[in-house]
Amino acid sequence: MEQLLDLSLPARVDLEGLSEGEAAEQLRCDGPNELPQSGRRSVLRVILDVVLEPMFALLIGAGLLYLAFGDPAEAALLFAFASVSVVIAVVQEARTERALEALKQLSSPRALVIRDGARRRIPSREVVRGDLLVLSEGDRVPADAVLVEAEALEVDESMLTGESIPVRKRSSSASDGAATGMLRPGGDDLPVVFSGTLLVRGQGLARVTATGVTTELGRIGSALGHIEREPPRLRAETTRLVRVFATLGIGVSLLATLLYGLALGDWARAALGGIALAMSMLPEEFPLVLTVFTVMGARRIARAGVLTRRAAAIEGLGAATVLCTDKTGTLTQNRMAVVELRDPMGRSHRTAAGGGTLPDWAAVLANLAARASRDEAFDPMERALLDQAANLGAGYARPGRVAHEYPLRDGQPAMGRVWQQEAEATALLAVKGAPEAVVRLCRLPSVEAAAALAMASEMAAGGLRVLGLAEARLLSGGLPDDLGDIPSLGFAGLVGLADPLRPSVPDAVRECRGAGIRVAMVTGDHPATAAAIAREAGLPDAPVVTGAELAGLDQTAFRAQARKAAIFARILPEQKLHIVEALKADGQIVAMTGDGVNDAPALKAAHIGVAMGGRGTDVAREAAAVVLLDDDFGSIVRTMRMGRRIFDNLRKAMCFVLAMHLPIAGLAFLPLALGLPPLLGPVHIAFLEMVIDPVCSLAFEAEPEEPDVMRRPPRDPASPLLPLPLATWGLLQGLVGLVAPAGAYFLGLWRGIPEDELRSLVFTALVLTAVALTLVNRTFSASTLAALRRPNATLVAVLLAASAILGGVLAVPGLAMLFRFGPLHIDDLALAIAGAVSVLVILEALKPLLAARALAR
Repeated sequence: MEQLLDLSLPARVDLEGLSEGEAAEQLRCDGPNELPQSGRRSVLRVILDVVLEPMFALLIGAGLLYLAFGDPAEAALLFAFASVSVVIAVVQEARTERALEALKQLSSPRALVIRDGARRRIPSREVVRGDLLVLSEGDRVPADAVLVEAEALEVDESMLTGESIPVRKRSSSASDGAATGMLRPGGDDLPVVFSGTLLVRGQGLARVTATGVTTELGRIGSALGHIEREPPRLRAETTRLVRVFATLGIGVSLLATLLYGLALGDWARAALGGIALAMSMLPEEFPLVLTVFTVMGARRIARAGVLTRRAAAIEGLGAATVLCTDKTGTLTQNRMAVVELRDPMGRSHRTAAGGGTLPDWAAVLANLAARASRDEAFDPMERALLDQAANLGAGYARPGRVAHEYPLRDGQPAMGRVWQQEAEATALLAVKGAPEAVVRLCRLPSVEAAAALAMASEMAAGGLRVLGLAEARLLSGGLPDDLGDIPSLGFAGLVGLADPLRPSVPDAVRECRGAGIRVAMVTGDHPATAAAIAREAGLPDAPVVTGAELAGLDQTAFRAQARKAAIFARILPEQKLHIVEALKADGQIVAMTGDGVNDAPALKAAHIGVAMGGRGTDVAREAAAVVLLDDDFGSIVRTMRMGRRIFDNLRKAMCFVLAMHLPIAGLAFLPLALGLPPLLGPVHIAFLEMVIDPVCSLAFEAEPEEPDVMRRPPRDPASPLLPLPLATWGLLQGLVGLVAPAGAYFLGLWRGIPEDELRSLVFTALVLTAVALTLVNRTFSASTLAALRRPNATLVAVLLAASAILGGVLAVPGLAMLFRFGPLHIDDLALAIAGAVSVLVILEALKPLLAARALAR
């Protein structure tokens, strides 16, 4: 792109600014100061993906055959089943990515610039490189810019760095040169401001150096646009299983069709029987059951205060092996609070995040700190000091009115306020600032100064932001122009502030570690601050690795540090992303929490991105798969507990589906093998697999959690959904389950009952066998009687629903005709019930011997 401006050096403060013509030309060259939209997956693409699925092709093929045979009713039913697959897929994919759209709106909607010598308020999207910005307290910076003037300027950059404490800014100088373009957010005394950050104090003028995608915020947006989400593992695995079974089923069905057609010459019946056999061997319920579990799981989790933006993330919650947590706003409350007060004698009082009763001497210090703060403050530290004093109630006295203020200025990081009462000859001066500045202003003797600074260093080492306090009594008239000219200033003590820990964090961390989940802190904050919070949260506070140390490592060394570090401090946004990617490359299932823009790329790249819903930015929420609506870190653990429960129950459901396919496939294969007319057609198979099986699977979704759900390590990320022992148990169930409907089939043939009545008998036996297998698979260890004592209202509803569905297709004349069912006699029903009960008893006797529950882990 053509560069119209040379901004490598700080621009001369030119109050004329750009002309409107120059700004228009620059806007034409660079484009608007906004971020582009990401591409979206079209509805047609979603539909095409479904059409390529094997089950869809079989349903359509069978429907076309029925149309050719002049049976439009059965064809319409099969086409309806095919349409259900499309609708489910479109609904599941209807939510599109809006992360970049949220990024676009983070900038201030309007910006104050100087053009043609006049101040003008313009939309932030029209800000261009070279514009002169007028910045004031409370403004959100619309673009990256070099400061050409700065007066006591402090900026909250937490959305980019994760640091909750504002940083000081200074005006640029000629010695900065081209280095200003290389500076990154974080740290005091930088001569640049960044798009999207918030001014909490002071004012300034800044020359714009970058807009849109070239800003620091834009680079994060660009990174989001290029990050591919982790594909859902279970969905990929179920798709692979379906396709493997489809290949096997189609091969077997083609062979059976060929043999049947050659032997009997009835190619029409051979084709329908072959399609029915292929459908019976295709476990299309796997993705359908997975969809049901994720949707129902999302609703269940939402009732616990957690929004699941992508239901597929639920499958990974129970498998997470590493939880990478941001500090600010995630472990902490993202607000400053007074946590310690010290007087010159060394007395110390720790407070409970700004609350609680203070001793008299500490209350005096709290009052003094509040009097040195502005009444309407954007600075979070000043708000914390005012809140602390307000907690004193009647003890917080405002001594008159503010007669004079001494603001912060370059070279003197301290400020003071003079309070004057009516009819008094003296006024109270309250001063706060950096400890070294306050000690210098108080002109303390060297021994006392060293002691005060040592106390300040000790407090800072504990992760506190420390301010010095001083006071003086002054004559009301003739106040000095500068704090340095006041000889009577007396050192009053120190106040320590911190971003307090969320109350739920220690218990949540303890439960995570008990479940074998490693918790690592990843923050842009100072190492000492991060270590202090880690100790308070019950996390290891070592080893600590900084971003600067990671920057010099090759890929192997980086991965080694990611594997062992307890705390990652002073981490840049792209390093958070690299940490997540390194852990994933190491075979870990990574959950990442965060609330700032700087967390968004890592949230999107993680297997499970967890954003804070209340204090979190729109960007973080849109990039994440899971949003905590109550901002409670403990909700993460509750969500993981539910994730493990969902996966346990999903395995039970998949074992049931696998077991149920053997009786269905067996009844589709037996007539072909015996040279008899097919008993079950594609309509019956589709009805069983897309109605009966999913309805029964609902009972598993509602099963209570296993007692040891959070006392066992995470499952192996590489373990299949159906490991060999569990698949073997499922196949054995299927073989036993085949006995009941196959026995009914042969008994019906022996008795010579009509084909439509035989079809009713076999279909009823299959449905009742499905009920029996549902009861068997509720738990892998306890007996059915013990399982029935566990509350599961959904199971009762499922049993009633299965009975109603079965009764409907048998008793409603139109449905019975559509399914070609004859009347079901009492003795036939008794035979089907006896067969299902036999299946239940046999499998319950085998269950303890196979120890399937342990194998299913």
